[in-house]
Amino acid sequence: MGHHPGKLTDVYQLGSDFREEDVTLLSRVGEGIHLLADVTHADLLLYVRSGEHSLIIAQARPTSVPTLYPDLLVGRAVSSQESPSIRHALISGRMAQGVKGQAIQGAPTVHETFPIHGANGELIAVLSSEMNQLEYERRRKKNPIYRDAVSRLRRSVLTGKLEGAAGLSRLGEHSASLVIDASSRILYVSSLAEQLYRKLGYTTSLLGRRLSDLDTNEHISFKAMERQSCYQQRIEEGNLVWVKWAIPLPEDLPASPIQRLLRRRLDGGRALILIEDITEEHRKEQALRIKSALIREIHHRVKNNLQTIAALLRMQARRTGSPEVLDMLKQSINRILSIAMVHEFLSKEDDSEESSLISIRDVTQRILSEVTQGILDPVKSIQITLEGGDFQLPPQQATSCALVINELLQNAVEHGFEVKNEGTIRVTLGCDAEQCLIEVVDSGQGLPSDFDMERDGSLGLQIIQTLVREDLKGRFEMVNQDGVYALVAFPRHLSAEA
Repeated sequence: MGHHPGKLTDVYQLGSDFREEDVTLLSRVGEGIHLLADVTHADLLLYVRSGEHSLIIAQARPTSVPTLYPDLLVGRAVSSQESPSIRHALISGRMAQGVKGQAIQGAPTVHETFPIHGANGELIAVLSSEMNQLEYERRRKKNPIYRDAVSRLRRSVLTGKLEGAAGLSRLGEHSASLVIDASSRILYVSSLAEQLYRKLGYTTSLLGRRLSDLDTNEHISFKAMERQSCYQQRIEEGNLVWVKWAIPLPEDLPASPIQRLLRRRLDGGRALILIEDITEEHRKEQALRIKSALIREIHHRVKNNLQTIAALLRMQARRTGSPEVLDMLKQSINRILSIAMVHEFLSKEDDSEESSLISIRDVTQRILSEVTQGILDPVKSIQITLEGGDFQLPPQQATSCALVINELLQNAVEHGFEVKNEGTIRVTLGCDAEQCLIEVVDSGQGLPSDFDMERDGSLGLQIIQTLVREDLKGRFEMVNQDGVYALVAFPRHLSAEA
């Protein structure tokens, strides 16, 4: 992708002396070179003089063809030995066209330079264009009307007169093109454009026809000509979906006033129309949206079903007379609700790329609320807090994480404060460069002195060990530390930071 020029006033710090209006001009040039790079299939670099060096203050890499310069070059100072042609252009102001350059990435290139003049007519910058020699030869063989349109676009960019370019998206590899005059008459149409309009039923050549006579959406073409500004629109033509760009082109500038007057009558300005057919992409987007909606509905129904099961278990718990059975039912209910909670988050997510990632902090906060309301004895003064940052996990690991946190909290409440009536339980979340951490620390009565995880571990602790080892690929530790300190650590590559 291209790089916008940023704060061009930074060149002052390197010894360049520009007027405010020249800086404004260079900023406007920087906004337009991305479109120009895509249309010309060239890498563009904007240079200014900085002492004995040439400074790159803006860069545009074409998205329509592979770039020659994948690295960002903005801010780089180039010596006259490295690029004598740029230094010569900055001093002389002469335009160089079709100069064969050095091979880049094994391919021969063609180098061109174009001067940029400031408000007082003095040279202030040079735009360097570099392209693959094969692309250059292809451009030379293009229709003269199209080549003229590209030349006008370049002049509009170099003079800072191209309006609306900053808001345009980048072009793709397969853009159809038309050139129209002020009366919307088609002066040039590419073969790809002919193919696109043929799909709409226009089987004969469009050359010489007016856009206003076509039964298609040409609103932005007329708007661009009327307001002399670039526009872009996503439109539907029959069963096709197009993205259309309309770029006004300045009038040609003959030498004499009489020639200029005659040319204005004949010319009156032109516009370059670019079209990309995104029908297949649009259909895939629609299919993905439908699929995402179905998946969200499935998660919603799974959540409802799990909550129904939890409600049935609550009814069973109220009818049992056994404290042991009651305790087991409550633990099962909390486990089910922990899983349901993840499905609830997934049922509410949008269609963005990150929608399948679950915030563990949000899940933990909900589990804390469930534990506080469900199993915490209201007679006891036990404070549960959540500290630390956040990290996100995909659904499978998020479900395991929710179950682990639920089991650790239940274990702390039931065993840590079995005989104590007050204290704290602190849950801390964290993620460093290597791993994600979950700590649960309570100020309860602690573990028995002869406690052995394998021998004495409850069902809940066995669940934790299995989930941490199998799903999270991590480790689980639990030791006495003024109560019980439990740690779950697993590799960071499973997560994506919020």
